[in-house]
Amino acid sequence: MESQKEARTLQEPVERPPGASRSQTPKDKERQEGGAVPAAAALGAEGDDTSADGLWELPVEPAERRPECSRCSRPQKVCLCPFLPAHPLPISTHLIIIQHPAEENKVLRTVPLLAACLPQDKCKVKIGRRFSEERDPELSTVCRKSGTLILYPGAEAANLEEFILDSPVYPSTIIIIDGTWSQAKDIFYKNSLFRHPKQQEDFHLQARKRALTRTLTMQVQLKTSISSQYVIRMQPTNTCLSTLECAAVALSILEKNNYIQETLLRPLQALCSFQLQHGAQIRLSKEHLLKNGLYPKPMPKNKRKLRKMELLMNSVKI
Repeated sequence: MESQKEARTLQEPVERPPGASRSQTPKDKERQEGGAVPAAAALGAEGDDTSADGLWELPVEPAERRPECSRCSRPQKVCLCPFLPAHPLPISTHLIIIQHPAEENKVLRTVPLLAACLPQDKCKVKIGRRFSEERDPELSTVCRKSGTLILYPGAEAANLEEFILDSPVYPSTIIIIDGTWSQAKDIFYKNSLFRHPKQQEDFHLQARKRALTRTLTMQVQLKTSISSQYVIRMQPTNTCLSTLECAAVALSILEKNNYIQETLLRPLQALCSFQLQHGAQIRLSKEHLLKNGLYPKPMPKNKRKLRKMELLMNSVKI
């Protein structure tokens, strides 16, 4: 009987008070080392998840923007309307701005100032990177007209002042691309819409001494020695101009009125003056910085090769 009682006590589990812990067996240690998560840790993780989920339900306050002027699109504290003309400039040339989407929300963009100086029916802004006849038939029709020009420099571009002297059809529309130089290059070369073939016309100059048959080109460029007054943004070279400056020079040539250029540049000068007074610095061109060894970024590979060739030609040790 005593042996049976001893066997029964060995088989029955021993009751422990709540909260008491027993010694860990080797299997328990292996289970914990194998990745078993204690119950308290699991409850803590679930609590963190529920608290994080609650944060997503909190209302988000919209960021407050400074009140802007409806005409010049500048903050009211630095409104440039006093530097704009009292009435839109009376011009006969239609101006179309092809604006890269990245330029639309830039704070120091110049297109709103340009549009504020011109009549609404003479200045149109089209935002995008890709244009086609299906997407924009109106722009395609304008590009096919012989009186339409696009302002973009290049080997095939004609000087605007010389072009209007020889052209039998006086230009009525000019297209300008707004963006960085890389963005403008991408828009110009990846949109065949801007290089439509024009109608061929025969015309005679110098009392029919020479007959010229040519295809009217629409690509023109400005040959000017003036430096950009848009000094708060870096330009590739000293003669590169901003969109507003290009439009000012081109319209003054087409309209044969220098007052247009002076009027359009006035708000740009005021914009740069305000920015310089509030901490902005004059940005020199990349060309100037490279020539003087002040450009912080490394020179591209193609420029480095050209530099080495120049040094070799001049018999200078590299």
